[in-house]
Amino acid sequence: MSQIFHRSTNVISRVTIFGAIFFIALALWLMAQFTRSSYNTLAFVPREQPVQFSHKHHVGDDGIDCRYCHTTVETSAFAGIPPTKTCMNCHSQLWSNSTYLEPVRESWRTGKPIEWTRVHDLPDFVYFDHSIHVNKGVGCSTCHGRVDLMPLTWQVESLQMEWCLGCHREPQKFIRPKKEVFTMDWPPAAWKQDEEGAKLLTENKIQSTNVLTSCSTCHR
Repeated sequence: MSQIFHRSTNVISRVTIFGAIFFIALALWLMAQFTRSSYNTLAFVPREQPVQFSHKHHVGDDGIDCRYCHTTVETSAFAGIPPTKTCMNCHSQLWSNSTYLEPVRESWRTGKPIEWTRVHDLPDFVYFDHSIHVNKGVGCSTCHGRVDLMPLTWQVESLQMEWCLGCHREPQKFIRPKKEVFTMDWPPAAWKQDEEGAKLLTENKIQSTNVLTSCSTCHR
């Protein structure tokens, strides 16, 4: 029986098969890159707010401690968004006639809270407790970045599960002394993170990585 297909067909079929595999691999790689990109995660994208609050001014220039506004960060899962009264503690005297701060004064007069745009917003199926992390020695800047240098606030991490697991698998690389949790420019040059962090695992009573990476730790 004569040959139906030309010998070159074998080459074409091989090229087609390998090309398809390469195309699928490329498509999966591009999807992974998109998932991690700032376009998808909104990392490094400043958020528009009703009042363009500057952490750089309030924290970096004026030295206001995180806990002055985020009052429940040490005791609750939610760090807390400051009520208008907290703003008015200062702004009833400072810049009290500024048109820029009219939304704050309007909120104070009407009793209607300012509707801030949330910057770090985890999915509803993720359980996160600020107080646990703070009391175990995880600093604010570890997750939120140098907010004291941000004129407008943005997230500096993807907030995806692989980022969380990076810390939960090797907590010694990220924890610090509890007294330094709210220090924005931590660590000092002389700090030996791996060596000192390993000591803090026991001192701060950090649980084993088996517990930290268990599904039920974050998904309840």
